[in-house]
Amino acid sequence: MKKFKLKRFMSAVAAAVMLGTFSITSVPATAEDKPGANGDDWLHVNENAEVVDKDGNPVWMTGVNWFGYNAGRQVFDGVWSKNMHSMLNQIADHGFNLLRVPMSTQILLQWKNHGPDSGGGVGEVTMMVNPYENPELTVGGGVDGAGQYELKYSFDIWNMAVDWCRENGMKIMVDIHSATTAAMGHQKPLWYDNNFSEDDWLEALEWFCDYYKDDDTIIAIDLKNEPHGKPEEGEFAKWDDSNDHNNWKAAAERGAMACLNQNPNLLIMIEGIECYPDFEAGADWTTPAVDYAHYDEPSKIFGAWWGGNLRGVKDHPVDIGKYKSQIVYSPHDYGPLVWKQKWFYMDDDSKTFSRQSLLDDYWYATWAYLVEEKQYPLLMGEWGGFIDKEHDPTGENKHWMQELRDYMIDKRIHHTFWCFNENSGDTGGLVYDDFGKWDEEKYEFVKPALWQTDGGAFIGLDHQIPLGQNGITVADYYSGQSTPRPTTAPTEPPVTTEATTPAVTTEATTAATTIATTAATEAPTTVTTPVTTKEVINDPATTPTEPQTAAPSGGNGDKSPGDANLDGKVNVADAVGVLQYIANKTKYPLEPQGLINADVDGTSGITGNDAITIQKIDAGLITF
Repeated sequence: MKKFKLKRFMSAVAAAVMLGTFSITSVPATAEDKPGANGDDWLHVNENAEVVDKDGNPVWMTGVNWFGYNAGRQVFDGVWSKNMHSMLNQIADHGFNLLRVPMSTQILLQWKNHGPDSGGGVGEVTMMVNPYENPELTVGGGVDGAGQYELKYSFDIWNMAVDWCRENGMKIMVDIHSATTAAMGHQKPLWYDNNFSEDDWLEALEWFCDYYKDDDTIIAIDLKNEPHGKPEEGEFAKWDDSNDHNNWKAAAERGAMACLNQNPNLLIMIEGIECYPDFEAGADWTTPAVDYAHYDEPSKIFGAWWGGNLRGVKDHPVDIGKYKSQIVYSPHDYGPLVWKQKWFYMDDDSKTFSRQSLLDDYWYATWAYLVEEKQYPLLMGEWGGFIDKEHDPTGENKHWMQELRDYMIDKRIHHTFWCFNENSGDTGGLVYDDFGKWDEEKYEFVKPALWQTDGGAFIGLDHQIPLGQNGITVADYYSGQSTPRPTTAPTEPPVTTEATTPAVTTEATTAATTIATTAATEAPTTVTTPVTTKEVINDPATTPTEPQTAAPSGGNGDKSPGDANLDGKVNVADAVGVLQYIANKTKYPLEPQGLINADVDGTSGITGNDAITIQKIDAGLITF
C-alpha cells in the first residue's frame, strides 16, 4: 500500500484564533506546581528478568496506547468530542494499568521553554479540545453566554491528565514517537530529524525525567518509537558497538543515561530496529535489504516490523552500567491485515501459521529469545488489529492476535495494546462513535491479557490507590485482598458515553468521523515490502487544489457548500457548528438546508471530515 503524506490545511494556530463567535486562546502559562506522588511504586528488573515492585513482587504491566500529542493535537485524540477525564476513567475501569502516550521531542521542548501551543510554526499543531464537553480544560470553567472561552495551556492540561491517572491508580509510559510533532513524524527513521537534533532529544528527555522525578505516576519512558530504515534508503538505524551517528544501540545508551541521571527509578523501554545483517551469510551494514539486481536470491538481511528487530541485543546488549536493572526491551508486532509477512504463510500453502511456526519463523530469533532465555523482560509496545468480519472476513488476523495474546499471557510479557483510539486505520481501536462507545467484542478479546485476580478484579501497579472502580492495588493483591473499591460518583461533569453498549463491529470504520481524521500515522514495515499504515488519514484532499479567492456566498437558505449556519459565508464558524452538531444534535441542531450545505466531503452524513473540508474551503485550499 502506498503511503501519502497529507499537508495540513493549517500548519500552526496563532495564540488567539477567532472561530465565529467563539474566542479560543491558548497561551504559554506557567505550568502548575509539580504533582506529588506516593513514591513507592517504582519498578525494577530482578536477576530472573522479572519486573518487580519495591517489595520484590513480580508485576504485569498490561496497558493501552492513546495517541494525539505526537500528531499535533496538543492533547489526546478524541477530546475534540468527549470528556478527557471520563475517558481516562473508562480506561482504568476497563482494567488497563498502564497508559502509553506517544509524544514528540518538539512538544516536550515546547513545554520546557513555555512555548506557545501554536508550535512555533514547526510541525502540524492545532489545539483540539471541545470546551462544551471539557469545561475543566478552559480557564474560566466553560463557555460563557457570549460564546467566549479560553483554553488552558497544553502542559497544564497534560498535568491534569497525569493527576487523573494518579487518582485512578493508572500508571503512564511516555513514548517519544517522533522528533517533530507531525501526523507522519514517526516515518522518520531516526531519533532526530532536520528540525530537532539528537542533542534536542537528549535535552527533552533530561528535562521531562527531572520534572517528574518525584512522581511515580510516570514509571517508564520509551526512548524512541520504531527506529527503522534499510541500508539502501540512505537513512537507517543500525545496532552494533560503533559510535556511528545512526547506531541506535549507542543512542539508546545516551538517552537512557539522560533519563536515569535525573530519575534512576524509571523503567527505560528500548525498541529494536528494522534490519539486521546475516553476518554468517557475508552481509554487513552496507548490504541492501532488497537487492533488486538479484531479486530471486534469498535476502541476507533479517527483516522485521519497525522497532521489532532485537537480534542485536544477543551480541551487543545496551550497556548502562549500574542501571541495567531499569532496562526493558520493547518490540512491536502486527498481523496480516497490516502487512502479509512471509512468516504468516507456510511454503506449501497447506496450512496457516501457529504459535510454533511464528516462533520458528520470526518471533524467537527476533525478540522472543530474550524472554524465553530469561535474559531481559519484554514489553510489547504495540500489538492489535481488527477482528470483526467486515475487516477480517477469514479470521486470519484474529487468529494471529489470539496466538500472540496467549503467548504473552503464558510468558507474562508486558504489553500496551494498540490502541484506545478509534482513528487507527489498519487496526481500529477499542472505541468508536467519536470515542463514545466501546467495541465490546474487541475489549472482551483483549481482556484475558489484562492483569487480574482469579475472581476478575483488575490489578493495578499502585500500592495505595486501586485501579479504577473495578480494580485493586498491587499491595492488596499480594496481601490476599481482592475486593475492588466501592463505586463513587465521578469527579468530572457526566458525559453521554456508552461504555457498556455492545459494539457493532462495522462501526470500527468510523475513523473518518472525527475532526482529527488526519491523525498520526504509523508505518510498521519489513525489509521486503512497501510501507503500510496503522492510522489511515481519511482525507481525500492530499494536496491543495487551485486557491480560492473568496469564500462561497449565499444568503440565508441558499445552497452553498459549507455554509452550515446559513449566514451567507463559509468560515470556521461553520466548522464549529458542524462539530457541535456531531457532539449533540439536540442541543446544537442545524437547519435542513444547513445539513445539506454541511455535507461537503462527498460521503453520506455529517461527520468530522466535513468540518475539516469546510476549514479548507475557508483557507482557500479547496474550491467547489
